[in-house]
Amino acid sequence: MSLLKDFLRQKAPKSGKEMPAYYRKALSNTAVSFCVYYLASFLLLGLTAGCWEWMPLVAAACMGLLLVGLKHIGPRLAGLCESLVIEIWCVWCIHNFGWSASTQQFLVTPLILAFFNVSELPWMKLWFWSSLVVLRLVLYAYSTHHPEVHVLGEQARLYFQILNTVFMFVMLAVLCILFSSSIQDTERQLRLSNEELHREAGTDPLTQLPNRRAMQNAIARTLKKSPDTPFSVAIADIDFFKKINDTYGHSCGDYTLKTLSAKFRELCGEDITVCRWGGEEFCFFMPGMNLDEAGAKMQDVSYAVRRMPLSFEGIDFSITITIGVSENDFRSPLEAILDEADRKLYMGKDSGRDKVVI
Repeated sequence: MSLLKDFLRQKAPKSGKEMPAYYRKALSNTAVSFCVYYLASFLLLGLTAGCWEWMPLVAAACMGLLLVGLKHIGPRLAGLCESLVIEIWCVWCIHNFGWSASTQQFLVTPLILAFFNVSELPWMKLWFWSSLVVLRLVLYAYSTHHPEVHVLGEQARLYFQILNTVFMFVMLAVLCILFSSSIQDTERQLRLSNEELHREAGTDPLTQLPNRRAMQNAIARTLKKSPDTPFSVAIADIDFFKKINDTYGHSCGDYTLKTLSAKFRELCGEDITVCRWGGEEFCFFMPGMNLDEAGAKMQDVSYAVRRMPLSFEGIDFSITITIGVSENDFRSPLEAILDEADRKLYMGKDSGRDKVVI
């Protein structure tokens, strides 16, 4: 029951002439396949039973016209026209050759086309399904009370049944391949889009480093996976960054942040995670390092930054950074460890800058 409720809650986009690519492909492939089938039926019935009827040719012509005009009509009208041709064919075949000709199985094709048409409302699909059920029952009742117009010979009937059965399974395979491929492709694109959105949500747009939220999540995941893992964190701040912005402009400030971020990535490699913590502050997560090891690493980082040449629009300058380092004591929450690193950072600022405080 819940499945039916979920189905009925589905919403359909406003119907127009814009047809989803997968549905247009399904309709065109179906139309081509039925054209071939109708022509094959015309030849088979004529050659094996001497029954040269005009109906297969008319049906093939209708499918051909539908194929030509597919780009100019909406999905609802296209699906309706194709379904109508198939249903008329089923009625004609049962009237002329009886129930044993097995053409009634083709009613599954319009049913599949209807349910995969996203432009149709759920209740319309259920109504269409009901109409096909009623049509099939009516055709069966008709065939039991009315003899077929053309009595096919045993060999002709066998060949016609084989043609109908083989074509039906081929048609089902084509539709299943088309729709399943479309669904898988949609899911893949959606997954890639979600991954891209997730990446963008956790990435600083200027420096392309992880942002504060991404860093906090990374540390939390590490702690959850290995709560006994030793680690250290460090918070670095560019000394006199406001002076750079005021003297050379914000474009120079952005250049400085991007260049420094690239230097951090180069120095940290894959073992250390660095993020833009906010403004001109950066945070380092150093799993497996104690306070002394982390302090030594940050000394190397500070030295490399001090020697890093910067040049913006003909202006050569250099920068220094102040860093505060703290270690996981296995008692304090992550916020307290980060606050300790931040406190040491400001100790370094107050005592002259260009320092690593451990």
